[in-house]
Amino acid sequence: MAIRNFSVIAAACENFGIGVNNKLPWRLKNEMNYFTRITSSTQDNSKRNVVIMGKNTWLSIPEKYRPLEGRINFVVSRSIKDKPDKLDGLFKDLQTALEAASSSDKVENIFIIGGEQVYRESLNFPECHKIYLTIIDAKFDCDTFFPKFDEQLFKEIDELGVSKEIQEENGLKYTFHVYERQK
Repeated sequence: MAIRNFSVIAAACENFGIGVNNKLPWRLKNEMNYFTRITSSTQDNSKRNVVIMGKNTWLSIPEKYRPLEGRINFVVSRSIKDKPDKLDGLFKDLQTALEAASSSDKVENIFIIGGEQVYRESLNFPECHKIYLTIIDAKFDCDTFFPKFDEQLFKEIDELGVSKEIQEENGLKYTFHVYERQK
């Protein structure tokens, strides 16, 4: 089964930290709105986007926000045996989840939304086409990290609808970056 191009989306602080104790170390409402807009927007109103995440990312989403609204939610886990009711798909590995998302004609875009292990694995797929990375201009004590990636392979691009301006919220500055895999 062919895998379609997909994107990775994350927010990380200066040391590439993305979480601590299975929680985000910051509260940035506007950054979260950006995440929702990017992962929810489709050109074709009859289609939806898939968000693929690991078990810990799924469990870190407050229950009242699970599943992520307006998106098809897939979880990759070897330890969850039975699919939770609210979940659209449960898969033993990332390859199978990507194949399932790629095979549906109801899916427009596929996004990997965490955590560390799923990000690391996804960056090795040749179909990993874009990285949407918010960089927070601060250091946080984290126990999970966004993997370093080859900036020769993934070049930063300007993307319509993604601001290059420095954002500021709750005393924190951050910037949005989009990287695209070079052929």
